[in-house]
Amino acid sequence: MLIIPYGKQHITDADIKAVVETLQSDYLTQGPKVAAFEKAFADYVGAKYAVAVANGTAALHLCTLALGVNEESRVITTPITFVASANCVHYCGGTVEFADINPATALLDIEKVRQLLESKPKGYYSGIIPVDFAGNPVNMEELRALADAHGLWIIEDACHAPGGFFYDSKGQKQICGNGQYADLAIFSFHPVKHIATGEGGMVTTNDEQLYKKLLQLRTHGITREPDLMQENHGGWYMEMQELGYNYRIPDMLCALGISQLQRAETGLARRKGIAKIYDEAFKEVEGIEILSTNPAAMGAQGDKGHAYHLYVIRVQDRKGTYDFLRQHQIFAQVHYIPVHTMPYYRSLGHSKGAFPEAEQYYAHCLSLPMYPSLTQEEQAFVIQKVKEFVGK
Repeated sequence: MLIIPYGKQHITDADIKAVVETLQSDYLTQGPKVAAFEKAFADYVGAKYAVAVANGTAALHLCTLALGVNEESRVITTPITFVASANCVHYCGGTVEFADINPATALLDIEKVRQLLESKPKGYYSGIIPVDFAGNPVNMEELRALADAHGLWIIEDACHAPGGFFYDSKGQKQICGNGQYADLAIFSFHPVKHIATGEGGMVTTNDEQLYKKLLQLRTHGITREPDLMQENHGGWYMEMQELGYNYRIPDMLCALGISQLQRAETGLARRKGIAKIYDEAFKEVEGIEILSTNPAAMGAQGDKGHAYHLYVIRVQDRKGTYDFLRQHQIFAQVHYIPVHTMPYYRSLGHSKGAFPEAEQYYAHCLSLPMYPSLTQEEQAFVIQKVKEFVGK
């Protein structure tokens, strides 16, 4: 029987050709394809600058380093995310605090963030890391206003949302990661993401100083720029000016990324089409609840800014549904186990029961297959089996 995963990369002959051409070139790493991918991706999301890195976690870590997170920093994020969204703060010695989610969207609840900020004196918190969970965009304009009122920076975790967007208060479309409201935004190119390079990530920003800082931190804290050096012994000379990391990405992966990016909009349209079919199939089914799209992402003409990395439903018997689907080779997944319930975070003083909406969401959520190469027949089979179990 055919296996239907929850997510899957789509590699074409054009992708393979792009990688082979790079393998046959003079560069395997830090060659011209890196800069070309950065330029193409910055253009795609509408940001001034982009920095390609080894993976999405490296992107988060570099962002926290560039913003100066340290032992005195306290940062707010959502408990419904992959652990890297929180871990990046701890890498720098900082402290993470969580705010609960909006139960309708599973996004960070901005009102809960406001309450948390107002419970402490100004300056107590350093920044916020919102997550465009499942591809559902956060209203970054609203969050920026709140952050400005409390002197906070923002890192937008847009790993799920390349091509996603919301409408601002003037009715203008704001693409996830465009840098209009967040200081920095990050993306992942893991195989199940919209753009797959195997491993890989990207940071986007409109801040030139942060951009230059990221470039240096990506390569051991080393610069070769003569204007930045304290000394210059000749053409070979380089200076390590701060402690950085080797978070570079190979040229061949960037070649794959460029090729994948060229059909990003086609893939996004297909994801939205799959979501629409799921919506129609489940909207009247008792026992199945569909996550709502952020109202800010809903256009007047019916266009939707949800990027649909995931399609999440909530069911009463999540474990039973999960097991039943696997019996029929449908490998649905759960996103995510609330971060604050992980043993590491519990060891830091976080506890179960602290964020009831996140925990209630986790108890019932299930991510159904969602990827551009999912066929109509496969999706129909998934829908049939979900209804069959829930109907019992």
